[in-house]
Amino acid sequence: MRIASRLSPETTQRIYALVGIDDASRTAAEAAGDRQEPTGQTPAEEVEDDEDLDVLAFIKSAPGNVSLESMMTEIRKLAAVRAIELPPGLFADVAPKVLAAWRARAAVEAPSHMRTHPRELAVLLLAALVCEREREITDTLVELLIVTVHRIKARADSKVTKELINAFKRVTGKENILFKVADAALGHPDDPVRAVIFPAVSGGEQTLKDLVHEFKTKGPAYRTTVQTTLRASYTNHYRRGLIALLDTLEFKSNNTAYQPVIEALELIRRYAKAGNTTYYPRGEVVPEHRGTAGDWENLVFKNDKRGRRRVVRMVYEIVTFQALREALRCKEIWVVGAHSFRDPEEDLPKDFATRRVENYAELRKPLDPKDFIAELKAEMRAELEALNTALPKLDWLTISERKSGAIKLTKIGPADEPQNLRKIKKEVGRRWGSVPLIDMLKEAVLRTGCLNAVTSVAGTSSLKPEVLAERLMLAIFGYGTNTGIRAVASGGHAHSEDDIRYVRRRYLTPQIATDIAIAIANATFTARDVELWGEGTTTVASDSTHVRAYDQNIFTEWHSRYGGRGILIYWHIERGSMVVHSQTLRASASEVHAMIEGAVRHGTTMKVEGNYVDSHGQTEIGFGVSRLLGFDLLPRIKQINKVKLYRVESGESDLYPRLTPAMTRPH
Repeated sequence: MRIASRLSPETTQRIYALVGIDDASRTAAEAAGDRQEPTGQTPAEEVEDDEDLDVLAFIKSAPGNVSLESMMTEIRKLAAVRAIELPPGLFADVAPKVLAAWRARAAVEAPSHMRTHPRELAVLLLAALVCEREREITDTLVELLIVTVHRIKARADSKVTKELINAFKRVTGKENILFKVADAALGHPDDPVRAVIFPAVSGGEQTLKDLVHEFKTKGPAYRTTVQTTLRASYTNHYRRGLIALLDTLEFKSNNTAYQPVIEALELIRRYAKAGNTTYYPRGEVVPEHRGTAGDWENLVFKNDKRGRRRVVRMVYEIVTFQALREALRCKEIWVVGAHSFRDPEEDLPKDFATRRVENYAELRKPLDPKDFIAELKAEMRAELEALNTALPKLDWLTISERKSGAIKLTKIGPADEPQNLRKIKKEVGRRWGSVPLIDMLKEAVLRTGCLNAVTSVAGTSSLKPEVLAERLMLAIFGYGTNTGIRAVASGGHAHSEDDIRYVRRRYLTPQIATDIAIAIANATFTARDVELWGEGTTTVASDSTHVRAYDQNIFTEWHSRYGGRGILIYWHIERGSMVVHSQTLRASASEVHAMIEGAVRHGTTMKVEGNYVDSHGQTEIGFGVSRLLGFDLLPRIKQINKVKLYRVESGESDLYPRLTPAMTRPH
């Protein structure tokens, strides 16, 4: 095959070694018309200190919890993958879905099975696995960097806050204390402080100590204490892993504003082993970037004993990693060899410019930006005028001058329960009682046929359809209810734990799970009785939920926000409580991205025209992207009392008089 022909003999041999195949013996066996039988334990390849490590199992393994140890393990894992030395662009002409299918098949194939494949097929599958794992591990390392830098700051904040709160005592009557101190000092200017000032204040010396402490905990001293604690945590523990990442990952930026951060990373890497040097050497060019300004400036730049302005090395490293974290999250800085954090230019269709007219027509947007802006302004005027006219009739909304904010909403009480709802619940319970979830799943499978199209990632299957369906239902039930495969296998049926695990590995992939959910949703929409359920809705509500799950769950990962392993699921649910889309979400990922992804690519027959979200959706980027894609973003507005309404043009201050307290400048 053409993929195998692109590999050198040395690379091919390293790929064979992953499953314990010696190339010379393999060639001899094939020449004799026979295939090499399994030879036992896969040979280990030396990866730093892990001399007895099974390299293939090491490459396949999932990352651990967020820690320095996990970071160092992933770095060694990436080194093991790179040691195979796949040529660049090996799969450049292969569709991503095809490559993902090859990778999925290699991931579930045991080494003994892989050794029985023809030479070209074994090389193809293993090369696809190695190629995809290199990108996945690179993404994991970037995620670990982002979470680790955040954790250093968060823990420093938590530690200092706890210490200060334990010692904090709020002092009341500060004006009276100041008056008494000033009066006593002026009355006896030549007497000792202890004899004059302390007796003048209720509580004496202790009250003044509490007053000074309150100022320190609420003033600049608090920030300084946090920064000092953060510096100690970074230097004593996390620095080793973050510095190792600089030698492992290659960071780039397409934005000249972030080039100083890239240059700063190179400077840090060059001086990483400079010992206990406090300052960078004189004459060294130290790039100043976003992180070196603001609250950190006084710690980054210090005057030495001779009064010369110098850069403190450890503090400079901290602020640079913080700036790197923020830039990575918005892809202003990207990582070579990554997938999620790849060059943002690769996110755009390569033919976008040539198909510009067609793309804009599909989005229903004008080519001329002036026309687009004119449409927005016309819509803004219409909506502001409508609100200004309707405001006197809205008893739940008032807009007036207030210190707390111009906009005031009256809380809406709970809606009354429909009269017949309780009777319906009672009748349903009388007729059917408690229906086991597995029976509901079975009924959904039989009615929708959602498992008919399930195929093995290996491409072949010898299982009967009814046997495959039963095992798939048991696997789905085990993971969906968090019961686990072992507990499900102990039920009264003819399928063993190994049978169910085999089906899970070979058939139940994330894409298959998505296809099953889409089939059930579409079948539900089709079967709904309009007289009972009403006309189809065009809006969804979306939010995330964290569910603890077994390590072997196909979606599980470690979440530092919640602690422990589990699944962070982002749901899109329509009015009838039907899930139209679900996706796993990383703890550090933006929920705005997940909201847009689900609203646009849910895959069901439903047309989404509006999306209700929590306060996480209250972002200008979210409003802008949803506007371009043709659906309304409807978030819960945080601190709506202080929200300002933009004017359309300058010089229109007399328009919309009822809205004036909440109006501000043109955007």
